[in-house]
Amino acid sequence: MLKDKVGIIFGVANKRSIAWSIAQAWHQAGAKLAFTYQGERLKENVQELSVSLGAESPVYPCDVTRDDEIQAVFDQAGREFGKIQLILHSVAFAPREALEGRFVNTSRDAFRTALDISAYSLLGIARAAMPLMTEGGSILTLSYYGAAKVVPHYNVMGVAKAALEATVRYLAHDLGSQGIRVNAISAGPVNTLAARGVGGFGDMLKHHAEHAPLKRNVQGKELGDTGVYLASDMSSGVTGEVLYVDCGYNIMGM
Repeated sequence: MLKDKVGIIFGVANKRSIAWSIAQAWHQAGAKLAFTYQGERLKENVQELSVSLGAESPVYPCDVTRDDEIQAVFDQAGREFGKIQLILHSVAFAPREALEGRFVNTSRDAFRTALDISAYSLLGIARAAMPLMTEGGSILTLSYYGAAKVVPHYNVMGVAKAALEATVRYLAHDLGSQGIRVNAISAGPVNTLAARGVGGFGDMLKHHAEHAPLKRNVQGKELGDTGVYLASDMSSGVTGEVLYVDCGYNIMGM
């Protein structure tokens, strides 16, 4: 389904990452992949995961707050692959203290950091990717329900995800004439490294499973399958969308 397509994965931290679930699904569908990592602390994890796919997958350093490092990723990918068709953006961060107290106490620095890393990075990555996406392609990012409704303790990340979803729509408009589609998956809560930084996350998982129509939390494979759909020609008419994969939780009023 993705045979001969090349994808770059931003945001794998470990085997629990949503990005890893999607990367595995893309690999199984036939895509060739490259990965990025942020900081030496994550380098070994990402390298081990890339090797576990049984294919030669380049691993590039990338701090998404630096335009030169983003550009370096695509310069290397251009030399390695020539062209790319797929981008997965799974990058988000806010200082821990901004995810524990009241939103009204969010500092200017925390707000700036969250918006830069979690939303602007998609724009920077898309801009750098464009010269290599000469055959069109699919850019996919990850959002969460806290972009649309208030989720206690999610705080500034909800604002950042709202900005991310607006960025998806504006990029979809800008890049559509080049055959590049831009979409987001809004996943239900998943027990990832990043999610555990949100205050009360265990209670969030429990509440979600109790109130979602399917009476459970979403599975990594389900997110991977959706990632394949949005990367493949099966979704060729879909762009600028936020697709909820949350066992139906977002439809509930009470």
